[in-house]
Amino acid sequence: MTEETPGFGDSAEKPDVPSGATSDDAAPKAAEPSTEEGAAAPAGDTDSKTSAQDVQDVGLTAQLDQVRTALNERTADLQRLQAEYQNYRRRVERDKVTVKEIASANLLSEILPTLDDIGRAREHGELVGGFKSVAESLETVVAKLGLQQFGKEGEPFDPTIHEALMHSYAPDVTETTCVAILQPGYRIGERTIRPARVAVAEPQPGAQTVKGETAEADAESAEPTDPTSKDSGGPDEG
Repeated sequence: MTEETPGFGDSAEKPDVPSGATSDDAAPKAAEPSTEEGAAAPAGDTDSKTSAQDVQDVGLTAQLDQVRTALNERTADLQRLQAEYQNYRRRVERDKVTVKEIASANLLSEILPTLDDIGRAREHGELVGGFKSVAESLETVVAKLGLQQFGKEGEPFDPTIHEALMHSYAPDVTETTCVAILQPGYRIGERTIRPARVAVAEPQPGAQTVKGETAEADAESAEPTDPTSKDSGGPDEG
């Protein structure tokens, strides 16, 4: 009869397990990859990713430059268009004023003979009664249309606004002067409808020379004489 050693059979095949631990804890753990090996990436993949990112950034920068260029061009076009529109508006307004002045000038030029008759009647004292009221109403209307009368006696002759019908010489003028207004002139704004028809007078020929000689003679006569000179008739020295 064979004797069995107590506790030798099964206990020899199983490893010792601490009390309170399960059988899974006693199983050997599989080898795990190290942290450094998992974190380390291949160098080739990193370089390729960096190159792709750089290419993408360059493309975005180029697109942004194109958008900015297009925006600047459209802005310049808009500014140019706005300037052209402002010039167009100013030109239209100027043309409207010019057309209005031309139309008014054409109309009022037909009324100037009537205004001349009214002026002559006023000078002769014939502008009375109902005729005076009608004449004043007409003058008020043409004034509202911008008609202005010009031309006065004594003003310098200006060939751009005066028309000389008579010419003479006068000793009391120093330049060509309007001495009589035969017909007043009329204008609308800066546009002359009819020049003033005047009689002019110029300085007499040689008047300046005569005046200069007279002034010199007066100056010589005003010079003081030396009482000690022989010419003055004083006593001779002894």
